[in-house]
Amino acid sequence: MKHIVVATIFAFLALAVASANAKVVVTPLPDGEEPSARWSVQVNEQDAPLYGARTADAPFKKYNYGGDYAFLSVDADEPLTFRVKPRDVAPEALTVRPASLGIVPTKNDDGSFSFAVDKPCRFSVEYNGREHPLLVFVNEPEKDVPDPSDPNVVFFGPGVHEPENGRVALTDNQTLYLAPGAVVKCGIHAQGKNITIRGRGIVDSTPWEWRHGPTGHVVSLENSQNVKIEGIIIRGASRWTLVPINCDDVDIDNVKICGGRVQNDDGINPCNSRRVHVKNTFIRSDDDCTALKGLENEYGNCEDVTAENCVFWCDRARIVLMGHESRAPYMRRVTFRNIDVIHAQTRNFLLEPGERMRMEDVLFENIRFETGADNALSPEALEKMKDLDASKLRFDIDVANKDNWLFVARPAVNQYMRTQEPGYIKNITIRNITVDGALSYCGMLFSGADAEHRLEGLTIENVEMFGLKFDKESPLLHIGDFVDGIDVK
Repeated sequence: MKHIVVATIFAFLALAVASANAKVVVTPLPDGEEPSARWSVQVNEQDAPLYGARTADAPFKKYNYGGDYAFLSVDADEPLTFRVKPRDVAPEALTVRPASLGIVPTKNDDGSFSFAVDKPCRFSVEYNGREHPLLVFVNEPEKDVPDPSDPNVVFFGPGVHEPENGRVALTDNQTLYLAPGAVVKCGIHAQGKNITIRGRGIVDSTPWEWRHGPTGHVVSLENSQNVKIEGIIIRGASRWTLVPINCDDVDIDNVKICGGRVQNDDGINPCNSRRVHVKNTFIRSDDDCTALKGLENEYGNCEDVTAENCVFWCDRARIVLMGHESRAPYMRRVTFRNIDVIHAQTRNFLLEPGERMRMEDVLFENIRFETGADNALSPEALEKMKDLDASKLRFDIDVANKDNWLFVARPAVNQYMRTQEPGYIKNITIRNITVDGALSYCGMLFSGADAEHRLEGLTIENVEMFGLKFDKESPLLHIGDFVDGIDVK
């Protein structure tokens, strides 16, 4: 089934021909898409159209996530010069996150700011933290655009599209392609082998209210093998965003998730899936950026999951959650590497296996955590810290709900469980972690549950918080009972 018209095909082909020799292509704004008016942007001295995204729709308006924000996407194989300016304020300086990119905007005489980018990257330009930021996605040029006449290709050209019943279904050997300038208001359900979802267009879930939508998740991958998702933007999720369930060999590359509109909009949730690789991806979400789950025992384990070279922003929940709603026998061989956390709130890395699940061989490595005014400790929280007695931290004292923790790992019993029995944790490595910015608690809590449900094997290496080297005597390290094999260096 083709969700295109002849005029749209010709429009896209004309764009492709015009861009064939171009080194810089800014994703166009189609008719029917309301532009964001928050910023003015030029890329290489050419005006750039801006898309908009919302935060805190009803009934969540009580949360202040900084309001709506703008984003743009550009393909380039040469250096870029940006000139940007917020329209409604006149800041003295702008901040580009993640700081690891080393981008420092220079203020111009007209109040705009300039900076250069010389490689593919994903970043946030801010004048006041989460308040109306500008997200910028710089991609490598697209290659091998699929043929719209291919019977195995579902092709959306530039324009706003509303598929029948709001649903796009994919099966064996099919490719879904979203051209630059395509905004497709839909949910996607994929089930089969050798499925690809790619392009520079947008999957738009904003028409649906919280927990509603035409598919189980915005992008649902079920019982599938060899799935590739590359380059697309997903906006305004109404529920979990990108979810492989009982899948094998899933490759997610350069996906951009612009969420924060409702609760339960988790970014990427590998559930009972194996060999899942997430890379070069940007996630902004209200709920967990990534959550690994083992929903049903019969789906098998969740294992061999890697996320690397990513930028994560969570407005309310966790950066990484592992173990909730999990009944799989094992969750193991999980790696988070080279991650920038640019905004976060509480219990940022939370590992809580239950229902006898065994969580094993988990590595967090080269993670840069930036704190700001939006997650600094309040004076009341700082006062409470004075009375925190680490010797009393036990499994049955839920201290992790009281303050802002960086890592929490402990077998647990919680409201998501059918069988009220903790799980097990074995071999956790936390290496090369930095925390910089506004003072936040950012402690680490590790505990077993009881004599049987233990945490065995914990390595903490080269962790620095607010310029202070983390060691075994650090007051920010809290070790509860039933923990064996601790190595801090």
